[in-house]
Amino acid sequence: MNDVPVIAIVHDPDDGSAAGNVPHVERRLAAILSADVKDYSRLMGNDDVATVETLTAYREAMTELISQHRGRVVDSPGDNLLAEFSSVVAAVQCAVRIQEELTARNADLSVDRRMEFRIGVNLGEVIVEGDRIYGDGVNIAARVQGLAEGGGICISGSVCDEISSKLSVDCESLGEHTLKNIDEPVHVYRVRVDSSTRGEAPPGSLSAAAGPGLELRDEPSIAVLPFANMSDDPEQEHFTDGITDDIITDLAKIGGLAVVARNSAFTYKNRATKIPDVGRELGVRYVLEGSVRKVGDRVRITAQLVDAVTGHHLWAERYDRDLNNIFGVQDEISGKIAIALKAILTAEEEGGVDRRVVEAL
Repeated sequence: MNDVPVIAIVHDPDDGSAAGNVPHVERRLAAILSADVKDYSRLMGNDDVATVETLTAYREAMTELISQHRGRVVDSPGDNLLAEFSSVVAAVQCAVRIQEELTARNADLSVDRRMEFRIGVNLGEVIVEGDRIYGDGVNIAARVQGLAEGGGICISGSVCDEISSKLSVDCESLGEHTLKNIDEPVHVYRVRVDSSTRGEAPPGSLSAAAGPGLELRDEPSIAVLPFANMSDDPEQEHFTDGITDDIITDLAKIGGLAVVARNSAFTYKNRATKIPDVGRELGVRYVLEGSVRKVGDRVRITAQLVDAVTGHHLWAERYDRDLNNIFGVQDEISGKIAIALKAILTAEEEGGVDRRVVEAL
């Protein structure tokens, strides 16, 4: 999308109207990016000083990326950030780069200190007053942002229409949503981006791509789907995501194994999917799925490895542990699963799984 001209609506005092003192109103079409921090209150409650330090550093990184994409930060109160772009393509590209940058930074933090932003992008008309902007164009961006997952991007239908032929992205429909204080329902999409738009994926990882599917790689490849939180306590969602993150990290260290990147794998969070479909969409041979259930001071973690081509289960295991040290439990479980999968995948690629190996794990 090219830069759009400013449209000025000026009252003509000679038009016979009684309201001859109507002020000048400047309107323009703009791409609006709205972002906020997932679980900000929890982060502040745990360690407000560290949270503010991280937020300041992340906001500086986001501001730099926005500037590089010819946007400008309009406001950044609390954990929110609002930016304006004259190009909707640049706005979406910037949103993707922001999530990539913050994902890389989060990898250096402990799971409980990671700061994930939710991003929404809308294309619409705004009212301009000095350096500030107002109107439904801004409000819709904020509401769409609220539908995004931590580390994710949601866009309005107007944005998807504009970028569909310009960027190699898959706009996954989330259906129409009735947004607060917005008269008409808004069609919302989740953005899934391939490497041509995101840039090179980190070593040992794959990215989801637009289209019906990817060609299966020659080397062993695996996607770790977000583990399901089977507990009644929604606070365990963070612990469950941490288990998934650690497994992805540990598997990425195995030489010769291509592992789907976290951002791509987490697009399947809370979605009913069939393993063969996941394998086809991500171009992987194997899929690991599992669940986490916490009862009191005990946690049960189950995991199963599935051949995405045949649909056959290759391996499954259950781990019961005390939660004396939550991070120690995460490290232990993710490490055991990584070791088990390395043995299974090696045996499978060399001509079939040796069941004696499976039983010994």
